[in-house]
Amino acid sequence: MWKAIGHERDEEYCFHGSNTAAARGWRNGRRGESEAPSRRSIAAVVGEEGVSRVTLRLFAMLSDRGRVRHSNQDACAALPDLGAFVVCDGMGGPAGGEIASQLATERFLNCLAHRTNSASAHEPIATASARLIKAINDANQAVFRHACSSPSLHGMGTTLVALLWEDATASRKLCIAHVGDSRCYRLRAGTLHMLTRDHSLVEEQVRAGVLSQVQANISPMRNIITRAIGTQATIEPEIATCDPQPGDLYLLASDGLTRELDEASIQRILDREVRPALLAPDRDFTQAGNTIQAALDTACHALVDAANANGGHDNITVLLVVCA
Repeated sequence: MWKAIGHERDEEYCFHGSNTAAARGWRNGRRGESEAPSRRSIAAVVGEEGVSRVTLRLFAMLSDRGRVRHSNQDACAALPDLGAFVVCDGMGGPAGGEIASQLATERFLNCLAHRTNSASAHEPIATASARLIKAINDANQAVFRHACSSPSLHGMGTTLVALLWEDATASRKLCIAHVGDSRCYRLRAGTLHMLTRDHSLVEEQVRAGVLSQVQANISPMRNIITRAIGTQATIEPEIATCDPQPGDLYLLASDGLTRELDEASIQRILDREVRPALLAPDRDFTQAGNTIQAALDTACHALVDAANANGGHDNITVLLVVCA
């Protein structure tokens, strides 16, 4: 069962469980634009099914509208019992972008949950890669059809970056999917590594040798993405797999973070806020989980605050998952 706990600070919520109704409840719990809080936060220590679940993953996420935008077109959500985490960054005007990101997030997670729950005892569940592709295609169709239904929403779309564990109870393989320029990073053994490659015009120019990375970072065309959910009838997501290890920290982020902070700045914050909790000596299990959870939540706020301090020109969304 999903649980929601409201707090007074910027409409914060705490969700944990596996019922997709909670994703809908979170989305519908947002206030109108004129009343919208600047920040939404979600944090959870996964599941209620015993120690084995809690040793698998801890996560926290935070979305902030930044210092310039009047609305938040980003979305983030999770189904931790299924090992699924997603961040979307909408586009297409204030209304279109917000609808696109929320709709894509909801359809993506609903598809993953439905495919898992509907599998019979004699029917193996599809691989994580296949499930991700199906869920992203469903999200793409939902956004595309909604955009076609209203002239005012024509051209709306969203980026998407997501994690899905191949075996949610054993943490065996991790699949990473993305469309657009929202990113996934991994911090392992003191090194931050970007696991995705932007689907953007400047990234293509960098790979072709037309631009240097420094030139790309300041290019007036850096906002042009070459793939997006919902802008076309079909989409080709990029899928990668990796072997998660204990102590790995994964970061999903919209470009509102990565445009304001370089990788060195991001790593300094993660090293300062999270690594001490991960490297602490063994102690009471519950206490260790609570310490890491608090560190993740603090790190989310620190990342967003740093991006805002550097200008906050766009919405900022971060999602942290640790293999504890």
